[in-house]
Amino acid sequence: MTRIGRLKRRAEFLAAAAANRKWVAPGLVLQAHARDVAREVTGGAAAATTAHSTMTQPDLRLGFTASRKVGNAVLRNRAKRRLRAAATETLREILDGQAVTAAADLVLIARPATINRDYRSLKQDFRRGLSKLGVIAAAAGTPR
Repeated sequence: MTRIGRLKRRAEFLAAAAANRKWVAPGLVLQAHARDVAREVTGGAAAATTAHSTMTQPDLRLGFTASRKVGNAVLRNRAKRRLRAAATETLREILDGQAVTAAADLVLIARPATINRDYRSLKQDFRRGLSKLGVIAAAAGTPR
């Protein structure tokens, strides 16, 4: 069973951006960063502050962001809510008891089209990005 967590710290968002693995779609930009959970647990500054075991580490961690290009605060929050809903619903459909290929951090960046894009298309953008970045198997990335 796959556990889903959240990205909260700026450093986590920057690590995903530094990985240079991204998928650009009309409704969103998806950045992926594969994590080495064993390294996080056994050593490093992050492990010293978190002190979690591999059993408590989520397999996927999601982060959502929207720049001022998207619009004012109301529009940015709406875009992030839409991305959050599309991501959680899509991951529930895809995973459904399956495990992801590797532990990963995913950052979904809203674009100006996120607000007015059809919800089904937004979910398809996310699903396609997951399969293109190798977070899920290609067969699981096809819509049902």
